[in-house]
Amino acid sequence: MSTDVSVSKRRVPSLTYGYGTDRGLKRELNEDSLIASDPVFAVADGMGGHEAGEVASGICVRTLGDSPVVGTRCPQFSAADIHDLLQLADQRIREATGGRAGTTVSGVMLVEESESPYWLFFNVGDSRTYRLSQGVFEQVTVDHSEVQELVDIGRITEAEAQIHPRRHVVTRALGTGSETEPDFWLMPVEEGDRIMVCSDGLTGEVSAEHIRDLLSNIGDPQMTTDSLIDAALRSGARDNVSVIVIDASGIDRDPAITARTDDDSEDTIPRRPSTPKVSSADQPTESGTASNDAGDRR
Repeated sequence: MSTDVSVSKRRVPSLTYGYGTDRGLKRELNEDSLIASDPVFAVADGMGGHEAGEVASGICVRTLGDSPVVGTRCPQFSAADIHDLLQLADQRIREATGGRAGTTVSGVMLVEESESPYWLFFNVGDSRTYRLSQGVFEQVTVDHSEVQELVDIGRITEAEAQIHPRRHVVTRALGTGSETEPDFWLMPVEEGDRIMVCSDGLTGEVSAEHIRDLLSNIGDPQMTTDSLIDAALRSGARDNVSVIVIDASGIDRDPAITARTDDDSEDTIPRRPSTPKVSSADQPTESGTASNDAGDRR
């Protein structure tokens, strides 16, 4: 048994990360909250206004931060375990706000699967998580929004979705509405992986191409985070902006396990095309605003 543990520890990657949040140039409040504490990284974008949104997003990240795996390197933790945490957050938000406020949440946890490190991505709403791996930049999560549904059925293009009048309406959220189920994706960690988690205050202002360029060309994750937020501010920053950038290195896979898992980067759902460091309203923090449906986040 001790041999198994030592082999497992040998394969745990080293993570370096940066994070930041900004109220933006138009909002009175910052209703985004985030957690960046190995192995949990997530951004929550609160909805509701009048300080209710920051309550919802803050409860969400604090619930994630209360998990016993925080501070544990590459724990054995499943999608079902994260699902339970997010449903607990949903319950706590409803109890605190009476269903008048909600939040998106998007993020990733570094977990152990088949004695190897994996990224376990999760998402509710339209905050996003991206991956830059082996030179390939992709959006991992799929938005739960009215415009994404229109894109999926071919009614509008991705470019049209960026300016659509219903682009702020999310179809799933924690704490409000009837649709709260998270989506999950499980992917093996590769040497040099760079993960970015963000609220839509970034993606609503900065193009995917510009985001990819900054992620590709700036080495330090904190400097990359700061540059991404600065890019949103230069573009007008009509919403709160929150970003986490995580780098993985020191991957040391057993060749036999690598061969077995190379084809295992499948999603836990069907893919559609396409104390911890917690930032929240009652600590130095910030997210977007909205009213409801799951939510209109304008």
